[in-house]
Amino acid sequence: MQMSGERASNKHSLINVMHRFIAAANNMDETIMVPSLLRDVPLEEERAAGRTEANNNNNNNDDDDDRRASEQQRDMYEHYLLLKSMKNDMEWGLLKREMSTGGFLEMAVKQEEPKAVSDSADLERQFHFHLRGLFGVLSKLTLQADHVTNRYKREIGGGNFIR
Repeated sequence: MQMSGERASNKHSLINVMHRFIAAANNMDETIMVPSLLRDVPLEEERAAGRTEANNNNNNNDDDDDRRASEQQRDMYEHYLLLKSMKNDMEWGLLKREMSTGGFLEMAVKQEEPKAVSDSADLERQFHFHLRGLFGVLSKLTLQADHVTNRYKREIGGGNFIR
């Protein structure tokens, strides 16, 4: 039997990936003392410059393209709040959201059709599918939290301390 410390030490474990994201989000939260400085700062410097140039060159975009581009153009402040919210959901669960929205889990259960208990192969397939997705999402969120932290440091002139 493995000890819990040994299981958590595997760098590919779900718990380790979760801890890395939470640590990155905590670091982001501790570093960013004035979150409002992130308002109107584009997520990525290179893409923002490229988007502006592309929009100036292509004035024939239809409304759907403009709508999609505006939805994707979040600033660093919105991204900071989103990452912080996700971290809180992971640490505290969805209980707060369930209470405020009238039962998040109830809605999820209602959407599921009753199935036979013998669908264990399907459950295993679903579990592995969602586990892979969770690993991918948590890894990306960790990188994004580090990115927001580093951009904030650059914005306030603390670029020498980027980890």
